[in-house]
Amino acid sequence: MMAIISEAFNDTAKIVPLLLAIYVGIELFEYKFGSAIIGKVKKAGAYGPLIGALAGIFPQCGFSVIATALYTQRLATIGTLLAIYLSTSDEALPILLSRPDKVAIVLPLIATKLLIALIAGYAIDLAFRKYNKKTLAHIYDYAQGADDLTHHHEAALETQACCGHSANAASKKFNTTEILLHPVLHTLKIFVFIFAITLAINFSVQRIGEDTIGGFLSANAFLGPFLAALIGLIPNCAASVAITEFYLKGLITYGTAVAGLSASAGLGILVLIKEEKDKRNVMVVIGLLFGVSVIAGLLIQYL
Repeated sequence: MMAIISEAFNDTAKIVPLLLAIYVGIELFEYKFGSAIIGKVKKAGAYGPLIGALAGIFPQCGFSVIATALYTQRLATIGTLLAIYLSTSDEALPILLSRPDKVAIVLPLIATKLLIALIAGYAIDLAFRKYNKKTLAHIYDYAQGADDLTHHHEAALETQACCGHSANAASKKFNTTEILLHPVLHTLKIFVFIFAITLAINFSVQRIGEDTIGGFLSANAFLGPFLAALIGLIPNCAASVAITEFYLKGLITYGTAVAGLSASAGLGILVLIKEEKDKRNVMVVIGLLFGVSVIAGLLIQYL
């Protein structure tokens, strides 16, 4: 047992320095460009799915939270929200980038998720065009500076992301301590998740056997995207960490991984449940996210 623990710890510890550097880079990116990106999404209107999908592919802590806040304030269409959810990969990209031997996976994954987000985002906005009329009119008024003065949109953006971290880039001031503190805390958190998942996988392989596990997964390949998408819906970064690690260990297919990571919107789902007044609408958004993720995963897996 000690050998399994030691192996899992050593494997995980190797990626910590590069992972920390990546999270510091993400923090600096958010500080420099976060407000501009949020502003573009706010005023995107009918172009929301395109701008949202492009913005979502960059690994930004809490961007799905911001997107959800904009949607609940009707500054983003339902297609824009889904495009952002589908294009973002939560913790997947930082984990992949921290492993030089896996970097080749990054561009195909980004391209796949971007295509899914664009197609689904515009298709959903087309299907919900009547529902979006008021939202688009509201976005137009906001962009022209003619919005209702009783609308306090900025307050909705103060929702916290992970580690007690503000998701609103506009609230950040350049402070070396602040810029480094969140990446350090986040790296430690992800280290714990990766270590625990690696330990569980290694223990299962030793106890059950790699061939037995591989045979079970092959026999149930059709269910993979469904199960992965369900895991992805869990509003916690541990979900995307688990899906990424399962894929890197060869336990799930690329299609299954795409399904799980497409559904993995981080804390955005939690904010949607909390802030959206129309609870039926919450179920519609979650249902669409799950359905699109599963269909995309199955198409990739079998076609």
